[in-house]
Amino acid sequence: MRVTIPSPLFQYTGRKDVEAAGSTLADVLAELDRQFPGLRFRMVDEQDALRPHMRVFLGTRELRELDTPLDSGATLHIVQALSGG
Repeated sequence: MRVTIPSPLFQYTGRKDVEAAGSTLADVLAELDRQFPGLRFRMVDEQDALRPHMRVFLGTRELRELDTPLDSGATLHIVQALSGG
């Protein structure tokens, strides 16, 4: 599965597009963390939920649950909201 990475997380991957396998969102995030240690912690909190500032899309559908099943040929888009003042 192709995964697009937001620029604030490039420090982990070094690039915009990466490949990761998995049948659920949790599986893909675990595979990404195996390849790029520390990436999952930036996306998932201690309660095993996506952090509020992280958005994950499968096509145009937003995913919020880690146990969401994924199609192997799809593209997963990770978006990180910016905040500040």
